Amino acid sequence: MKNRKKIVALSLSLTFALSMTAQAKDSDDVYRTLDEIQDSGSINIGVFSDKNPFGYVDENGEYQGYDIYFANRIGEDLGVEVNFISTEAANRIEYLQTGKVDIILANFTVTEERAEEVDFALPYMNVALGVVSPDSNVITSLDDWNEEDAMIVISGTTAEMYLIENYPDIKLQKYDTYANAKNALENGNGVAWANDNTEVIAFALQNEGYTVGIPSLGSQDTIAPAVSKGNDTLLDWLNEEIKVLGEENFFHADYEATLVDTYGLDYEDSLVVEGGVIE
Repeated sequence: MKNRKKIVALSLSLTFALSMTAQAKDSDDVYRTLDEIQDSGSINIGVFSDKNPFGYVDENGEYQGYDIYFANRIGEDLGVEVNFISTEAANRIEYLQTGKVDIILANFTVTEERAEEVDFALPYMNVALGVVSPDSNVITSLDDWNEEDAMIVISGTTAEMYLIENYPDIKLQKYDTYANAKNALENGNGVAWANDNTEVIAFALQNEGYTVGIPSLGSQDTIAPAVSKGNDTLLDWLNEEIKVLGEENFFHADYEATLVDTYGLDYEDSLVVEGGVIE
């Protein structure tokens, strides 16, 4: 009988210890759950501040763009205030892993490598890579690249990763921000700029003297919101939100409010993903 009591006591102690260990592990999570976000009254969303027309700060100091339009609707439907946190491409994963933001909405292309570090929700946009160059020397292929020339890229982007993997002999001129990359191209610090095709197309349309000689490079990918790994409550809510928004053609409305002046209507159906469904 005494031995049985000892076994029961030991079992209870072990159960309690395991429970405390699980609680301690949970307390180490950097992310905020959906309930915690709603209880706080605000949500922190990481966006670009210099990537017009997707995420940028206008002349009045206000955030504008395609991602901002979506972020504001997220805040509205959650019933919370949106705090915009400016991020650079290379910081997007770090900001989620350290709890600096709850969601990243910064033209975040879904890749297998990134999906190992963050959780992606359903997509809301299609994207590929593209290359823009001056009209005086339009780059239409990377196969006969001059080894003395440099390709401009932004650190932490899919363009950087793609070129390192597929064209390791191309010298890369790396910058941290989109503004610096644009300035580098304009100042002749590289012969071309590789980035999301949406970005290089916008640059060529907005700046006379440049041509997108390679409109599609590599695979066709998607852009999606990202949350911290394991933040299932927020991820599930985002997925349901994207599905519901699709029923009202929200992302087409977003495009027409923020992107149509740059791209026109011809690109709308090829760029927009509605309701998280890839056609």
